[in-house]
Amino acid sequence: MKVQIIEKEVQSLNKKELAEFRNWFQEFDSEAWDAQIEQDARSGKFNHIAQEALDEHKRGESKAL
Repeated sequence: MKVQIIEKEVQSLNKKELAEFRNWFQEFDSEAWDAQIEQDARSGKFNHIAQEALDEHKRGESKAL
């Protein structure tokens, strides 16, 4: 129900208001994404991926960027 209310409100915004909302939401969403990545990193969720990359590098399977 909340989403439908928000959708209607967003649809009623004029161009300036929509641009302001878009900018706000982009910042809000980016901060939420960053917080999730940080939480995942702290929990060790990416440790296996990092180890795989290090192992590949040690085997000479990586390329300089």
